[in-house]
This record gives sequence, C-alpha cells and structure tokens, in this order.
Amino acid sequence: MTVLGPGLTGFATSLSLILAIGAQNAFVLRQGLLGSHVFALCLFCALSDAVLIAAGVAGFGAVTGALPWLPQALSLGGAAFLIVYGALRARAAWQGGHRLTAEGRAGSVWAVLGTAAALTWLNPHVYLDTLGLIGAVSTEFDPGAAREAFALGAVLASFCFFFALGYGARVLAPAMARPVAWRVLDALIAAVMWAIAARLILES
Repeated sequence: MTVLGPGLTGFATSLSLILAIGAQNAFVLRQGLLGSHVFALCLFCALSDAVLIAAGVAGFGAVTGALPWLPQALSLGGAAFLIVYGALRARAAWQGGHRLTAEGRAGSVWAVLGTAAALTWLNPHVYLDTLGLIGAVSTEFDPGAAREAFALGAVLASFCFFFALGYGARVLAPAMARPVAWRVLDALIAAVMWAIAARLILES
C-alpha cells in the first residue's frame, strides 16, 4: 500500500502533461481515424515516453544544464519539421478529395513510425515534461520502491492515453467518412503544427 500513493501521483502527473493538444497527439488521432498501423504507432509513442520518463526519474534532467545549447537546437529542429509537416496537411486540406476508406493514404508502417519519431524526439517540450518536470516531481519520493512506483504510474498513464486516443478515434469514423470532414481535420492539424512551430521559434 505504501507504493499506491506514489504510483497514483506518477499517473496523474504524466497524464496531465500528455493531455495537452500537440503535434504528436494530432498525428496519433489522424492515424487512429485511418485505422492504419495504430498498434505500432501507439506502442512506439508509449515506449518513447517510457524511456524518457525512466531517464527523468533516474536523474538525467541535468543533461540540459550540462549542454546549454541543446534546448535551442531541439527547438529549431522541431520547428522546421513541424512547418514542413503542417504544410503537407494544409495542402491536403486545400486539395480535398480524401475520405475514410480501408485503402486510405496512410503510408507504410516505417513512414508512420518515422513521422512519429520526429514528432516525439524533435519536440523539446517532451524533454521538459519528462526529464524536467516528471524527474523533478519524482524527487519527492525516496529512492527505491516509492520512486519506482511513481515511474511505473507515469509510464502506465502514457500507455493508457496513447492507446485510448489511437483506438478511440474510430468512434469518429462515421463522421470522417465525408471528404469535407478530412479537410477540416487536416486544416486543424496544420494550424496546430504551425502554432507549435511558432512558439518553439519564439522561445528559442
């Protein structure tokens, strides 16, 4: 029972950070609507979070202090990727003609995972959230079982969120059968990507 509190704290902390609408979440939502490589994508995103959470709890948050140039490099690299990806989604919204079908243009599993990797590992905020914030909160608990329970709770929240987002998106499938719905979704995704890119540039 002594590990229940730390575990719940880890779960709540991680979930509160993941819930914010971002480029990665928008991409998972879109792939979930297409029903394409959903398991592989959700597993990749959750495992990536698990690695970063483990690193943060282990105390690797000091890396950014040792490498002061790293945050700016990550911000500019992530912004460049988001601008390009946002442009692709904006073009899709402009051209239209896409509907939710079994053979929808969703890309190969490697293309999907490659995009997910860029959206995850080129996002400097993911390092702030995992290495920084989650790592900092974990110090409230003594090393050992309590801190491990905190880390497990945080990782569990990530797995629950991404799989719920990826597979839960299918609930929207009937509405997304109309091409105009995809144009709206792609336009919203483009706007999210560009807004995040602008913020990264301004903060760098």
